[in-house]
Amino acid sequence: FRTVGLEILGWILIPVGIILMPLPGPGMLIVAGGVALLSRRYVWAQKARGYVEKRAIEAAKYGVATAPRIVLSVLGGVWLFALGVVWWKGPNIPEFSLLNVGFGPELPGGPPAAFGLWVSALATWALIAFSVKRWR
Repeated sequence: FRTVGLEILGWILIPVGIILMPLPGPGMLIVAGGVALLSRRYVWAQKARGYVEKRAIEAAKYGVATAPRIVLSVLGGVWLFALGVVWWKGPNIPEFSLLNVGFGPELPGGPPAAFGLWVSALATWALIAFSVKRWR
């Protein structure tokens, strides 16, 4: 039951993460979680996870190599959190269309997008702290 449940969860997380990628929030982390769950059973997911894991470790080491990089990364998390506050307040924006999709006068996504931005900021800070502790 556990194996089948984790596989079903992995197959659910991948399309949900892909759908969430254009929105503010942790879409890519959700896809990575789905691939990690599926890597227990599928060779293609193992290969994808290995490639992503290698690149993520390289990026983490690069990001904490100097103090200015760490500060900029932390400020990136602050920026995500501040954008979440803006999304939560929901200011009116000018109406416009992009690829025949209309936007405005409200920001798309509303409070769920704000929550996604806050989760992304927390994940950013946690990953920075982990990277500093591990590779610095």
